[in-house]
Amino acid sequence: MKGCPKCQRLYPTDAGFCPIDGSALTAVEQLPVAPDPDDSRIGATLCDGRYEVRRRVADGGMGRVYQARDLRKNRNVAVKVLHPEVADDAVAVERFKREYALSAELPHDHIVEVLDFSRTEDNSYALVMEYLEGEELRHFLKREKTMPVGRLIRMIAQLAVGLKQPHAMDLVHRDIKPDNIFLCGTEQGLRVKLLDFGSVRDNSAGAKKLTLVGTTIGSPYYMSPEQAQGLPELDHRADVWSLATIAYECLTGTVPFPGSTGPQILLAILSKDPPPLAANAPDGSVVPAAVEDVMVEALAKEASARIGSVAQLADRLGAAYGLRGNHRQWADTPEQVLEQQVQLYLATLPPPPSQPAAPDSEVSPSFREDDMLMGVPTQSPMGVYIGIALVVALLLITLLAVVFLL
Repeated sequence: MKGCPKCQRLYPTDAGFCPIDGSALTAVEQLPVAPDPDDSRIGATLCDGRYEVRRRVADGGMGRVYQARDLRKNRNVAVKVLHPEVADDAVAVERFKREYALSAELPHDHIVEVLDFSRTEDNSYALVMEYLEGEELRHFLKREKTMPVGRLIRMIAQLAVGLKQPHAMDLVHRDIKPDNIFLCGTEQGLRVKLLDFGSVRDNSAGAKKLTLVGTTIGSPYYMSPEQAQGLPELDHRADVWSLATIAYECLTGTVPFPGSTGPQILLAILSKDPPPLAANAPDGSVVPAAVEDVMVEALAKEASARIGSVAQLADRLGAAYGLRGNHRQWADTPEQVLEQQVQLYLATLPPPPSQPAAPDSEVSPSFREDDMLMGVPTQSPMGVYIGIALVVALLLITLLAVVFLL
């Protein structure tokens, strides 16, 4: 294994230069880590001297993530050390233990592999995972706003493959969001890994429950109606909703149920229908009617009316964009090939309708408010004339009454 003397990233032995800063790589054994006055873990070893911490990667709500070297197996790992307040929460620690235990039973082609869960020397806990190079979907969307359709279908198809076994085991992820979808670059396109099974709901017989009935778990923008209400009937179709919400955001650059506060978001999820994709899609985008139908069914309020599985969601979304085959094939089809096939299909469809003309700016806002107070619709010119006539008539009647009294 080699390391970069500048950024301390770790690479395979056959690598020559760091792609981040261009530095020549050095054998990791000859590359000591400089101590960090702001973080005593940098350069130290954790968990009985097993994991040598090389650099800090990120800070999250639950803990701080480091890149480290597993000295026993000489491999690259990610180590999440829980924040002190999380390490003192017995339920939170139990969730991390369960995530580690479940990981051994799950396939890891498209789910991050959890390798260890150990106590640290500074009285916290370390969750050790395979190290991934890439970025979260959240970072991608912040930068790009939307995702090409071919890439989106490949991503959803891979997540369908990854979630097949957990759902068959009656496990519900319950927190699928862009922050928990990790994108690794390959020559064929993005390879997706689903992160964080710490909020998983185990619906299997005899499973230990860590969440009280009525408790809301998940991220508001991507939470299904049954999650928002804390219903005990929650099952894998909640994950279908979450992925449909993410697909909507990837196609339009906005979530289907926006809001500035948690209660606003949850109220919209429970009471409003999502705007059609075409209403929020970038200018010039063609949204097939079949895609709109898929979104309507995938975001059905009642789980019983929703698309029944993530595999079905992926299959129907791909078919709606003109692809032949199924999600198992699309998961491994080069991204460029999928995009070409989608664009060829979209070229056969009529262009999107032009946007409706803006209201006449000659009419002042204050006048429109007066019209509404009189019950006259603001968008009707005839209504404006009627409103004026009513005002004139009222003035004449008032004048005649004054003359009569005199």
